[in-house]
Amino acid sequence: MRSICGFLLLALAAGLIAGCAGQVVPNTPYERAWAAARNAFLDQGVRVMGEERSTGTISGTKSGINLAAYVHNQADGSVRVEFRTVGATQVDPQLIERIYESYEKYMGR
Repeated sequence: MRSICGFLLLALAAGLIAGCAGQVVPNTPYERAWAAARNAFLDQGVRVMGEERSTGTISGTKSGINLAAYVHNQADGSVRVEFRTVGATQVDPQLIERIYESYEKYMGR
């Protein structure tokens, strides 16, 4: 009986630890902005095609529209995020505005 209780406690502890590990909170302004930009794409149904942290670029596509988010550290310590679209923007002319609104939501603004 003692080994069963020990096993159950161990399983419970492992489950709690695993649950915590999945909740990664960005800890730098850059990581926070990166996560917000990526999540904004996903919120609006953009299929993320590439992520290149070394250049600060997230690329994706939706309905024939190619999108990019550029995340860069500034000299003053702030982070600059820019969104761009190319292609059939007439299919969904408000897409870029909705992405920006989603980004702002994730940034807590």
